Amino acid sequence: MLELHGIGAGYGRAQVLHDLNLRVEAGEILCLLGRNGAGKTTTMQAIMGLLPLMSGRITLDGTEISALPAYHVPRAGIGYIPQGRRLFPGLTVAQNLAVGMQTRRSPPHVLNEVLELFPRLAERMNQRAQTLSGGEQQMLATARALCLQPKALLLDEPTEGLQPSMIEAIRQVIVQMRSKGVAILLVEQRVDAVLSVADRVAFIENGRNGETLPAEALRADHAIVERYVGV
Repeated sequence: MLELHGIGAGYGRAQVLHDLNLRVEAGEILCLLGRNGAGKTTTMQAIMGLLPLMSGRITLDGTEISALPAYHVPRAGIGYIPQGRRLFPGLTVAQNLAVGMQTRRSPPHVLNEVLELFPRLAERMNQRAQTLSGGEQQMLATARALCLQPKALLLDEPTEGLQPSMIEAIRQVIVQMRSKGVAILLVEQRVDAVLSVADRVAFIENGRNGETLPAEALRADHAIVERYVGV
């Protein structure tokens, strides 16, 4: 379980998050929704240790991770697929995946299992990441995170700019990770796509907690989404 306990964070003196609390259970997809600038990506970066906390703490399965340097957070078991993918463009598919494998010293069978989820990558192991299509790059970013055998998985706008077939492929992998007990925190602008897979939805407004509701409640009453996101 991934928990954020009253965290405050921001950039320099500009505080973005204010006393934010979140809980993502093992085997759950929690979607974080809010308007642009509400603090969604900042939340992800704070979890990964890329921003220092001004207050509060973050725990994974009861162990505090917020005091760790950023490069130790993935080793603790958190996979992160940032907006824009941030691959190593000059490295091959195999080399990008090796980075994920080495982070937690995952056994060889993990790579085989990941490639079973993304057979297209298995066909492109010697191809440089920068030559892949946008959808293939998103697959690679996701696969690299899964090579960590994560306890928690953070996805920031994973379907941005993708064609429907790629969106569905990513969606199916997310659902499979949930079935394996991974705690998944998902930021996504495609509200309808989110509601089809999410278990709960947490709204964030100006860096503060809004309501947290079962996804089924939002599927039944879309006006709640419109109130927070304005779509």
